[in-house]
Amino acid sequence: MAHHKSAEKRIRRNARRYQINHARKSRMRTFVKKVEAAIQRGDKAAAQEALKQAEPELARGVNKGVIHRNTKARKVSRLSQRVKALA
Repeated sequence: MAHHKSAEKRIRRNARRYQINHARKSRMRTFVKKVEAAIQRGDKAAAQEALKQAEPELARGVNKGVIHRNTKARKVSRLSQRVKALA
């Protein structure tokens, strides 16, 4: 256990941040899954729309420090590549 006031405060803060970051990550994953589901169905229009909604959600994750910017770029790149391949 923490022996200092600042360490106790840090434990409380970390717990709050974990909740917030965990929720945001979960939300990002949900948006990515929607794109993947549309790709699986072969519905190009729905996949493009889902990707259009997922991209800002991933960008928010980068801005909030939940994921690295290169991770976001890689995910968007791979998803858009798969959407583009639907002909």
